[in-house]
Amino acid sequence: MTAILVMVTVGISGCATITGLSGVPSVPAHRVPPQLLALPKSDLQEISLARLRQDPPEVYQLAPGDVLGVFIQTILGDAAADGQLGSNSPPFQIPDDPSQPPVFGVPVPVREDGTVALPQLPPIKVTGLTLAQLTSLIRQEYSLPKRDILKKGNDRVMVGLIRKRTFRVLVVREESGGQMGVSKRGTGSTIDLPAYQNDVLHALNATGGLPGLDAKNEIRIYRGAFQDAVERDRLIADIKAGRKVCERAPGEPVDENVTVIPLRFSPHQLPEFSQEDIILQTGDIVMISSREEETYFTGGVLGGGEHALPRDKDLDVLGAIAVSGGQLGAGGSTGMAGGGGGGGGRSSGGGRGSYSVPASKVIILRRTPDGGQIPIRIDLNRALEDPRQRILIQPKDVVILRYTWDEELVNFASSLLQFNLLFNGFSGGGI
Repeated sequence: MTAILVMVTVGISGCATITGLSGVPSVPAHRVPPQLLALPKSDLQEISLARLRQDPPEVYQLAPGDVLGVFIQTILGDAAADGQLGSNSPPFQIPDDPSQPPVFGVPVPVREDGTVALPQLPPIKVTGLTLAQLTSLIRQEYSLPKRDILKKGNDRVMVGLIRKRTFRVLVVREESGGQMGVSKRGTGSTIDLPAYQNDVLHALNATGGLPGLDAKNEIRIYRGAFQDAVERDRLIADIKAGRKVCERAPGEPVDENVTVIPLRFSPHQLPEFSQEDIILQTGDIVMISSREEETYFTGGVLGGGEHALPRDKDLDVLGAIAVSGGQLGAGGSTGMAGGGGGGGGRSSGGGRGSYSVPASKVIILRRTPDGGQIPIRIDLNRALEDPRQRILIQPKDVVILRYTWDEELVNFASSLLQFNLLFNGFSGGGI
């Protein structure tokens, strides 16, 4: 036994792994500034789906892009309008929307300026009018005394909607199909949304539904023309390069042409966006980004690895170590024997009867807003009882599990003792 203790002493003085465990300046978990701690996800509230769609009016209101079916007796859509005798039955049109009934009359588009052109009349402004209001207005215009075009008894006017105006938008989804770690799906869909359905909820429903767990908890809407996009790219480049730009409020998009719609939010900070923000116009781009960057890394006894963070659940340091294959709590056997605090993650492959004492020292390397990093020190044995030690893991955290000096000493002595017993067992001797 004396020989073993001597070997332990010599081994400690000559073990590169142990001598490499010089103290790393770090901050205890309970002293980390609040602004560097991850916000809990457990109390996040899902946004109401009603906030993702617009409230349609009780009656459809006309605007540029609509195509009407108009019949005006003796004037438009009537055989008598061409001086012909016979049936005065108006022609009928089949609307693009199969849920609408046939429309009687001649197709008349609402022009870009919001007017319609009818025979013998100046352009009539129709934007904001209902079909009933436009029918009454047309009859009134043709019946004015100064015109006296429609005669009493032959003044039938019918107005219907053949095709609703539509808005063409692009929906880009970077989801990987429901599983982290696989390549992006990266689908892009160009869709036409009818009036009063041109909103975020209908765009999502037309392209696969709400974002999955592998997508970020937000939706971005990019608006504007090509030159706006050029200016936006230039502004972002200035920010990343550290060049001075106009000051912005915290959390504000880099320009007014980008709208961010959160899908989950803190009950202490209600998202502030209006109904106009979720209404889509022709040329808008709806972007659903992947969460592939929301990962944390492991090292030391845990070995090198990259692991996905849950989207809607909290993951503290204990959970991160458990997910990464580490052992929590003292006692028992482990497969991480002889790992060494410096971190190669060596393993004895040990099943039952392994000699290792579990590592209990954790260093979390966390990025700071200014581009630096801060090492956070955690004692796993204390973390089992002290909630202040169980800090939440953030994206891009590096979790390093190490042995303390005492644990290194015990594990080294245990390995020598086990080797001595094994050697003497083969030689037939004893200690």
